[in-house]
Amino acid sequence: MDINTIPVISVSYNSAELIEDLLSTFRAHYPNPVTIIDGSGEQHYRAIEAVCARYADVRFIHFDYNIHHGPGMAWAFQNLELQGPVLVLDSDVTILKRGFLESMLDELRPGMYGVGYVNHVNEGGFDVDYEAGAIRYLHPACMLVNIEVLRQWPMPTRHGAPMTEPMVAIHRAGQDDLIKGIAWIKEDFSREDVNHYLRHDWQGTVKRTGGYHLEEWERAAREAAYVRMVAQSLMPPAPLRVVEIGANDGALARGVKEAHPGCHYSAIEINPERKNLAKGACDVVLNHDIDALGDDFFRDYAGVSCWVLDQALERLRHPEQLLARIRKTIAADASIVAVIPNAQHWSIQARLCMGDFRYGDNGLMRSEHLRWFTRATIFELFQKAGFQVVQGAPVVHHPMENPVLADALKQLAGAVGADPELALEDAQAAAYVVKAVPV
Repeated sequence: MDINTIPVISVSYNSAELIEDLLSTFRAHYPNPVTIIDGSGEQHYRAIEAVCARYADVRFIHFDYNIHHGPGMAWAFQNLELQGPVLVLDSDVTILKRGFLESMLDELRPGMYGVGYVNHVNEGGFDVDYEAGAIRYLHPACMLVNIEVLRQWPMPTRHGAPMTEPMVAIHRAGQDDLIKGIAWIKEDFSREDVNHYLRHDWQGTVKRTGGYHLEEWERAAREAAYVRMVAQSLMPPAPLRVVEIGANDGALARGVKEAHPGCHYSAIEINPERKNLAKGACDVVLNHDIDALGDDFFRDYAGVSCWVLDQALERLRHPEQLLARIRKTIAADASIVAVIPNAQHWSIQARLCMGDFRYGDNGLMRSEHLRWFTRATIFELFQKAGFQVVQGAPVVHHPMENPVLADALKQLAGAVGADPELALEDAQAAAYVVKAVPV
């Protein structure tokens, strides 16, 4: 195969200088397509994005939380359109000369999981100084994998040794021959006075960012998984055709397709900065200005079982127009499932009280939000468009635990003639997930 077409994956976090070193040294020797999976904070990711933009054929995919090394790789393996050999590099690897990829490809045989730097660990993923009975661990700092084989095994996880789960599974299955160590990579990674092709700054990202920050990832992943679970539970029991507008990360599409392999799943990304959205589990991926779409577009989707509006309505100039156009063509037995942030959340009310109404890149105050909705106005929005909300659930990530603030909100509600207890209840939800049907 053409060595220059092998795709490259790297996960980054809060370190533009590492990505600069990786891309500049890699591009000095290879033109291969590169995808950077990024989970950096607001103050860092724009700098990393700018670095990526300076190099040809480099795609930057950003998550608004620290996705972490293992989950970042797993997302790429599951959602990018990859086939054949795939090269994975740590963000703190630098390339000294051409030839390393050719050497790795020579060692990778059909049917193998991958080749690279192999050491030995126990079932907890910790290094051990013995080999007999130990688990051979293919290190993701530099590995060349057959993606079709890799996808047959468990995905990398959130861990200081993210390949532990797939390596343990391979070991328990007695198939250690699926991975192979390459001597020169081990030497490049373990001896400072020997560098054949690569240099690796072990824990380079950790040194610059102060740790793995797993708690942040666990919280974000847990919250996102809960919202997906609720949304999927409100969808038809066996949908034949689904269209998702919002297309946040492809995880909902994967969950639906795994449960219903025959379902045709289309995703429409509405963020113009993500025109290269990966297809992943979706059958079709499009990028459109939803506000500019006419009735002709929606007529092509008259047979859709379920429209999923995943944090989409608040990002549109005319959300009522989208619902009205769907209403013109939607089947009588079809439905809409929508995830909508709650403007009545206690944190937003507290921000307003302090005058601290600042937009950001994540959370309820995302800068891309153009509209704001509460539980009451969500019901009104759907009703005016010819729908009835028949099911729903609040998404409560962080209940308000400040009794002084709770009393203040109830007093304010009472002062304006609202139900104090209902107002306090509505202030708990970060978002609502609702199911609406045509009437």
